[in-house]
Amino acid sequence: MSHGDDDLSWEPAPGHGPEVLYAVDGPLGRVRLNRPRAINALDRASIDSLHRQLTDWADDDRVGAVVLDGAGERGLCAGGDVRALRASVLAGQQGETVDYWRAEYAVNALVASYPKPYVAWMDGIVMGGGVGVSAHGSLRLATERTRLAMPEVIIGFFPDVGGLHPLAQAPGETGTHVALTGEPVGGADAVLLGMADAVVPADAKDRVLELLRDRPDADAAEVVEAVGRSGDTPSWLAANRSWIDRCYAGDDAAVIVRRLGEDPDPAAQEAARTVAARSPFSVAVTLEALRRAASMTLSEVLAQDLRLGATFATHADFAEGVRAQLVDKDRTPRWTHGSVAEVPREQVLAAFDG
Repeated sequence: MSHGDDDLSWEPAPGHGPEVLYAVDGPLGRVRLNRPRAINALDRASIDSLHRQLTDWADDDRVGAVVLDGAGERGLCAGGDVRALRASVLAGQQGETVDYWRAEYAVNALVASYPKPYVAWMDGIVMGGGVGVSAHGSLRLATERTRLAMPEVIIGFFPDVGGLHPLAQAPGETGTHVALTGEPVGGADAVLLGMADAVVPADAKDRVLELLRDRPDADAAEVVEAVGRSGDTPSWLAANRSWIDRCYAGDDAAVIVRRLGEDPDPAAQEAARTVAARSPFSVAVTLEALRRAASMTLSEVLAQDLRLGATFATHADFAEGVRAQLVDKDRTPRWTHGSVAEVPREQVLAAFDG
């Protein structure tokens, strides 16, 4: 029988607050990130709640599949609560910040290894930590409204939550472009990057849920057959592969920026300006981390993320980037280095020592 979400009894996990709500919907364990004013950004309370409930449901015979979505109209999740993390750093509590990432990455690993189907409704904004709780699932459904990004270089950080694992496996240098620019991409691009399985209409959610109640283990092909494909715009990354693959090759971030700037394609020149505006330290470390991730498992990438997190928690660019983007919002960060060419190679390598 079809019914709406309003008919469900949404409750927090036992012993946890309302940051994430849960409901049993027939054979489905429903998870709703519930901080809509913050586009469902993941604070520590959200992460602890998710770990508790997902662990409980893994062994609950009533739950045949888990379905994740976000409250409000703006999207699934805008990322981690980096303003709170910056406050911890400025208070000299870097250990608290690293503990947050450790807990977050444990949830990402749990999603990736979940013993039951884990379905993510990736409508609207899906960025940073939002990618971590969705793109590692077993069925990832984007829509024509999806705006997916790993925007961490904008705030003096790096693409974490295991996101470098799919980006390192993405076709050509498409993952490099997404990692180094931090720019959002659409649903078709999310599929190309290996971060989503299909693009379905945003208004098809109720029909998707109806299918999943009947067949909790339905795959992407079955969902598309049932609800159709979205009229999403074609993959921008695929259309721009020629200059992306040419310009982003190699391990030297300064060479990449120069190639982009000298390329005749206006989109490449725009990418050069974008990458040059990001934290030079973040860009240099991100490129190195991405290249290393190409030969790693997801669990190894998450371990690398934690080592790098310890480095960034004490690096001035993180506090400064969050200030410029999210606190003062003046969008004029004063980075430690003037350009990626000025970032010493030994500093990049030392970042991986944690």
